[in-house]
Amino acid sequence: MKHLFTRVGREILRERIKQAPLLGFDFDGTLAPIVDNPIRAEMRTRTRALLHKVAARFCCVVLSGRSRQDVGRRLEGIPLWEVFGNHGLEPWHDSEALVERVKEWKTRLTSLTDRPGVWIEDKEYSLSIHYRSCANPNLFRREILEALVRLKEARIVSGKFVYNVLPDGLVNKGTAFGEAMRRCQRETALYVGDDHTDEDVFTCCDSARVLSIHVGREPTSRAAYYLRHQEEIDELLAVIAGT
Repeated sequence: MKHLFTRVGREILRERIKQAPLLGFDFDGTLAPIVDNPIRAEMRTRTRALLHKVAARFCCVVLSGRSRQDVGRRLEGIPLWEVFGNHGLEPWHDSEALVERVKEWKTRLTSLTDRPGVWIEDKEYSLSIHYRSCANPNLFRREILEALVRLKEARIVSGKFVYNVLPDGLVNKGTAFGEAMRRCQRETALYVGDDHTDEDVFTCCDSARVLSIHVGREPTSRAAYYLRHQEEIDELLAVIAGT
Protein backbone atom coordinates (compact mmCIF):
# COMPACT_ATOMS: atom_id res chain seq x y z
CA MET A 1 0.00 0.00 0.00
CA LYS A 2 1.41 3.36 -1.08
CA HIS A 3 0.47 6.93 -0.24
CA LEU A 4 -1.61 8.33 -3.11
CA PHE A 5 -0.08 11.78 -3.11
CA THR A 6 3.41 10.90 -4.23
CA ARG A 7 4.69 11.85 -7.67
CA VAL A 8 3.93 8.39 -9.05
CA GLY A 9 0.57 8.20 -7.27
CA ARG A 10 -0.55 11.56 -8.65
CA GLU A 11 0.44 10.50 -12.15
CA ILE A 12 -1.57 7.27 -11.88
CA LEU A 13 -4.52 9.27 -10.53
CA ARG A 14 -4.37 11.75 -13.43
CA GLU A 15 -4.26 8.92 -15.96
CA ARG A 16 -7.27 7.26 -14.34
CA ILE A 17 -9.25 10.52 -14.39
CA LYS A 18 -8.62 10.83 -18.15
CA GLN A 19 -10.46 7.51 -18.62
CA ALA A 20 -13.75 8.98 -17.30
CA PRO A 21 -14.05 6.25 -14.65
CA LEU A 22 -16.92 5.45 -12.35
CA LEU A 23 -16.15 7.13 -9.02
CA GLY A 24 -17.26 5.49 -5.77
CA PHE A 25 -17.05 6.72 -2.19
CA ASP A 26 -17.99 5.43 1.23
CA PHE A 27 -19.65 8.03 3.47
CA ASP A 28 -18.70 7.75 7.17
CA GLY A 29 -14.96 8.05 7.63
CA THR A 30 -14.47 8.89 3.95
CA LEU A 31 -16.65 11.77 2.79
CA ALA A 32 -17.59 12.65 6.38
CA PRO A 33 -15.46 12.46 9.54
CA ILE A 34 -16.22 9.76 12.10
CA VAL A 35 -18.14 11.23 15.04
CA ASP A 36 -19.20 9.77 18.40
CA ASN A 37 -22.89 10.01 17.49
CA PRO A 38 -23.57 8.79 13.91
CA ILE A 39 -26.71 10.92 13.77
CA ARG A 40 -24.49 14.02 13.69
CA ALA A 41 -22.25 12.90 10.83
CA GLU A 42 -21.98 15.36 7.97
CA MET A 43 -19.55 16.45 5.32
CA ARG A 44 -17.50 19.61 5.71
CA THR A 45 -18.70 22.52 3.57
CA ARG A 46 -15.65 22.27 1.30
CA THR A 47 -16.06 18.52 0.86
CA ARG A 48 -19.69 18.99 -0.18
CA ALA A 49 -18.79 21.68 -2.70
CA LEU A 50 -15.99 19.61 -4.21
CA LEU A 51 -18.13 16.46 -4.38
CA HIS A 52 -20.81 18.45 -6.20
CA LYS A 53 -18.26 19.52 -8.82
CA VAL A 54 -16.98 15.96 -9.20
CA ALA A 55 -20.47 14.45 -9.51
CA ALA A 56 -21.38 17.04 -12.14
CA ARG A 57 -18.46 15.85 -14.31
CA PHE A 58 -18.29 12.11 -13.66
CA CYS A 59 -20.55 9.14 -13.08
CA CYS A 60 -20.37 9.09 -9.29
CA VAL A 61 -21.86 6.81 -6.61
CA VAL A 62 -21.83 6.60 -2.83
CA LEU A 63 -21.97 3.22 -1.06
CA SER A 64 -22.81 3.39 2.63
CA GLY A 65 -23.65 1.07 5.48
CA ARG A 66 -26.41 3.51 6.41
CA SER A 67 -29.91 3.08 5.07
CA ARG A 68 -30.32 4.59 1.62
CA GLN A 69 -32.81 7.11 2.96
CA ASP A 70 -30.45 8.20 5.74
CA VAL A 71 -27.33 8.68 3.63
CA GLY A 72 -29.40 10.11 0.75
CA ARG A 73 -30.62 13.05 2.78
CA ARG A 74 -27.03 13.81 3.84
CA LEU A 75 -26.13 14.00 0.13
CA GLU A 76 -29.17 15.97 -0.95
CA GLY A 77 -28.56 18.31 -3.88
CA ILE A 78 -25.47 16.49 -5.17
CA PRO A 79 -26.00 15.06 -8.70
CA LEU A 80 -24.92 11.50 -7.95
CA TRP A 81 -25.67 8.68 -10.39
CA GLU A 82 -26.78 6.43 -7.52
CA VAL A 83 -26.73 6.12 -3.74
CA PHE A 84 -26.41 2.61 -2.30
CA GLY A 85 -27.50 1.89 1.25
CA ASN A 86 -27.12 -1.06 3.61
CA HIS A 87 -23.70 -2.02 2.27
CA GLY A 88 -24.97 -2.34 -1.32
CA LEU A 89 -28.33 -4.04 -0.70
CA GLU A 90 -30.36 -0.93 -1.50
CA PRO A 91 -31.84 -0.07 -3.94
CA TRP A 92 -31.46 -3.10 -6.22
CA HIS A 93 -31.59 -6.09 -3.88
CA ASP A 94 -33.91 -5.24 -0.99
CA SER A 95 -36.90 -7.46 -0.16
CA GLU A 96 -39.61 -8.05 2.45
CA ALA A 97 -38.01 -11.37 3.36
CA LEU A 98 -34.87 -9.52 4.43
CA VAL A 99 -36.92 -7.09 6.49
CA GLU A 100 -38.47 -9.99 8.41
CA ARG A 101 -35.08 -11.62 8.96
CA VAL A 102 -33.67 -8.39 10.38
CA LYS A 103 -36.69 -7.99 12.69
CA GLU A 104 -35.99 -11.46 14.09
CA TRP A 105 -32.32 -10.60 14.65
CA LYS A 106 -33.24 -7.40 16.46
CA THR A 107 -35.64 -9.25 18.77
CA ARG A 108 -32.89 -11.70 19.70
CA LEU A 109 -30.39 -8.90 20.36
CA THR A 110 -32.59 -6.48 22.31
CA SER A 111 -31.12 -7.54 25.66
CA LEU A 112 -27.75 -6.10 24.60
CA THR A 113 -29.15 -2.61 25.00
CA ASP A 114 -29.40 -3.20 28.76
CA ARG A 115 -25.67 -2.41 28.80
CA PRO A 116 -25.11 1.36 29.14
CA GLY A 117 -23.77 2.82 25.90
CA VAL A 118 -24.85 -0.08 23.65
CA TRP A 119 -27.54 0.69 21.08
CA ILE A 120 -28.93 -1.00 17.99
CA GLU A 121 -29.32 0.90 14.74
CA ASP A 122 -32.13 -0.70 12.72
CA LYS A 123 -31.58 -0.01 9.01
CA GLU A 124 -34.44 -2.28 7.91
CA TYR A 125 -32.20 -4.55 5.80
CA SER A 126 -29.31 -4.77 8.28
CA LEU A 127 -28.39 -3.87 11.85
CA SER A 128 -25.49 -2.04 13.44
CA ILE A 129 -24.62 -2.66 17.08
CA HIS A 130 -22.86 0.44 18.40
CA TYR A 131 -20.74 0.39 21.55
CA ARG A 132 -18.50 3.45 21.13
CA SER A 133 -20.21 5.18 24.07
CA CYS A 134 -19.61 2.34 26.56
CA ALA A 135 -17.49 3.25 29.55
CA ASN A 136 -15.26 0.28 28.69
CA PRO A 137 -15.87 -0.78 25.04
CA ASN A 138 -13.37 -3.63 25.20
CA LEU A 139 -15.28 -5.19 28.07
CA PHE A 140 -18.49 -5.50 26.06
CA ARG A 141 -17.01 -6.34 22.65
CA ARG A 142 -16.72 -10.07 23.32
CA GLU A 143 -20.17 -10.25 24.92
CA ILE A 144 -21.73 -8.56 21.89
CA LEU A 145 -19.91 -10.84 19.48
CA GLU A 146 -20.98 -13.96 21.37
CA ALA A 147 -24.61 -12.91 20.92
CA LEU A 148 -24.13 -12.11 17.23
CA VAL A 149 -22.53 -15.40 16.21
CA ARG A 150 -25.68 -17.24 17.32
CA LEU A 151 -27.79 -15.50 14.67
CA LYS A 152 -28.87 -17.52 11.64
CA GLU A 153 -27.98 -16.55 8.04
CA ALA A 154 -26.05 -13.53 9.25
CA ARG A 155 -22.72 -12.09 8.21
CA ILE A 156 -20.96 -10.24 11.03
CA VAL A 157 -18.55 -7.47 10.02
CA SER A 158 -16.67 -5.48 12.64
CA GLY A 159 -16.15 -1.76 12.27
CA LYS A 160 -14.95 1.13 14.39
CA PHE A 161 -16.73 0.43 17.70
CA VAL A 162 -19.59 -1.17 15.78
CA TYR A 163 -20.63 -4.61 14.59
CA ASN A 164 -22.60 -4.74 11.34
CA VAL A 165 -25.08 -7.60 10.94
CA LEU A 166 -25.78 -8.31 7.27
CA PRO A 167 -27.64 -11.01 5.33
CA ASP A 168 -25.16 -13.74 4.51
CA GLY A 169 -24.39 -14.70 0.92
CA LEU A 170 -26.11 -11.74 -0.71
CA VAL A 171 -24.96 -8.50 -2.29
CA ASN A 172 -22.12 -6.51 -0.71
CA LYS A 173 -20.41 -3.26 -1.62
CA GLY A 174 -18.10 -5.07 -4.05
CA THR A 175 -20.84 -6.75 -6.07
CA ALA A 176 -22.95 -3.58 -6.03
CA PHE A 177 -20.03 -1.49 -7.29
CA GLY A 178 -19.27 -4.01 -10.03
CA GLU A 179 -22.89 -3.90 -11.11
CA ALA A 180 -22.78 -0.10 -11.13
CA MET A 181 -19.77 -0.24 -13.45
CA ARG A 182 -21.73 -2.42 -15.86
CA ARG A 183 -24.84 -0.25 -15.76
CA CYS A 184 -22.78 2.93 -16.17
CA GLN A 185 -20.84 1.24 -18.97
CA ARG A 186 -17.50 2.13 -17.43
CA GLU A 187 -14.38 0.05 -18.04
CA THR A 188 -12.44 1.61 -15.17
CA ALA A 189 -13.23 3.03 -11.76
CA LEU A 190 -11.89 4.61 -8.59
CA TYR A 191 -13.15 3.72 -5.12
CA VAL A 192 -12.36 5.23 -1.71
CA GLY A 193 -13.33 3.71 1.64
CA ASP A 194 -12.12 3.32 5.19
CA ASP A 195 -13.81 0.33 6.80
CA HIS A 196 -14.08 -3.45 6.66
CA THR A 197 -17.07 -3.59 4.31
CA ASP A 198 -15.14 -1.43 1.81
CA GLU A 199 -12.70 -4.32 1.53
CA ASP A 200 -15.44 -6.10 -0.44
CA VAL A 201 -14.82 -3.56 -3.21
CA PHE A 202 -11.06 -3.84 -2.94
CA THR A 203 -11.16 -7.65 -3.18
CA CYS A 204 -14.14 -8.28 -5.51
CA CYS A 205 -13.21 -5.87 -8.26
CA ASP A 206 -10.38 -6.29 -10.76
CA SER A 207 -7.41 -4.32 -9.41
CA ALA A 208 -6.36 -3.39 -12.95
CA ARG A 209 -9.73 -1.74 -13.53
CA VAL A 210 -10.44 -0.26 -10.08
CA LEU A 211 -8.02 2.18 -8.48
CA SER A 212 -8.53 1.35 -4.79
CA ILE A 213 -7.82 3.88 -2.05
CA HIS A 214 -8.08 3.32 1.71
CA VAL A 215 -8.57 6.21 4.12
CA GLY A 216 -5.77 5.73 6.62
CA ARG A 217 -2.80 3.42 6.25
CA GLU A 218 -4.01 -0.10 7.02
CA PRO A 219 -1.44 -2.87 6.37
CA THR A 220 -4.11 -5.58 6.11
CA SER A 221 -6.17 -3.72 3.51
CA ARG A 222 -6.25 -4.92 -0.09
CA ALA A 223 -6.33 -1.34 -1.36
CA ALA A 224 -3.42 -0.25 -3.56
CA TYR A 225 -3.16 3.29 -2.16
CA TYR A 226 -4.06 5.19 0.96
CA LEU A 227 -4.86 8.69 2.17
CA ARG A 228 -3.08 9.64 5.38
CA HIS A 229 -6.27 10.86 7.05
CA GLN A 230 -9.89 11.67 6.28
CA GLU A 231 -9.16 15.33 5.58
CA GLU A 232 -7.15 14.32 2.50
CA ILE A 233 -10.41 13.43 0.76
CA ASP A 234 -10.71 17.14 -0.05
CA GLU A 235 -7.36 17.11 -1.84
CA LEU A 236 -8.40 14.03 -3.81
CA LEU A 237 -11.74 15.58 -4.82
CA ALA A 238 -9.98 18.81 -5.80
CA VAL A 239 -7.61 16.92 -8.10
CA ILE A 240 -10.51 15.05 -9.71
CA ALA A 241 -12.54 18.24 -10.09
CA GLY A 242 -9.57 19.98 -11.68
CA THR A 243 -9.47 22.79 -9.13
